[in-house]
Amino acid sequence: MTRSSPAPVPAPAPAQLPLPSYDPAEGPPTSTREAGGAVLVHSVEVRRSARRKRTVAARLEAGNLIVFLPARMSQAEEAVWVERMRRRLESRERRRHQNSSGELERRAQEMNKRYFGGKLKWSSLNYVGNQNSRYGSCTVGTGAIRLSESLLDMPGWVRDYVLVHELAHLLVPNHSPKFWALVERYPLTERARGYLIAKGVETEG
Repeated sequence: MTRSSPAPVPAPAPAQLPLPSYDPAEGPPTSTREAGGAVLVHSVEVRRSARRKRTVAARLEAGNLIVFLPARMSQAEEAVWVERMRRRLESRERRRHQNSSGELERRAQEMNKRYFGGKLKWSSLNYVGNQNSRYGSCTVGTGAIRLSESLLDMPGWVRDYVLVHELAHLLVPNHSPKFWALVERYPLTERARGYLIAKGVETEG
C-alpha cells in the first residue's frame, strides 16, 4: 500500500485581530472614534518581519490599522504595541481635526475681544502632541502659540484660561505682576490654575 504525500499547508493569512485591551501602564484607551464622530479604526492587522529588529511602525488603510512588528516580539508585547500605535494614530487624527475645524481660532478671537480689546495678533495657533511638561507655550518673537492636546480632555473653562495665559504673553513675555494682571482679567484664573496644579502641571509657557 503506497502512502500518499500530505497536501501542502497553505501559508497563513495576515493576522486580523480584534482591538486589544489597553496597556495597564498607560491607562484606559481613548475612544475609537475621531473628533469628527467617524469610526477611525475598524480592524487591526499585524505584520511581522524577521528583518525588523527593534522598530515598530503603523499605518491606516481604509479603517484597517496595519502594525509592523519584529518577528521575535512576544504576544504580550504585541498587544501593548498594537494598542499604543492605535492610540498614537487616533491622537494625531484628533489633533488634525481640531486644528482644521477652526474652533480653536474662533475661541482665541473671542478671548482676544473679551479680555484684550481685540488688539492681539498671532501667527499660528495649534494643538500639539509633544508638550508633556506644560499645557501651553508662546514664542513671542514669531507669535506662534501651541497648546497641549491633553487640554482637549479638560473642561472648556480650563482651555480658555490657558488661551488667555498664552495670549497675554504676546504683550508681556515674562510672568511679572503686569503679566498676571492681564491674565486675571479672566475670572476663572485661580480656579483653572488650581485644576491644572491638581493635574500635576501648571502652565508656565
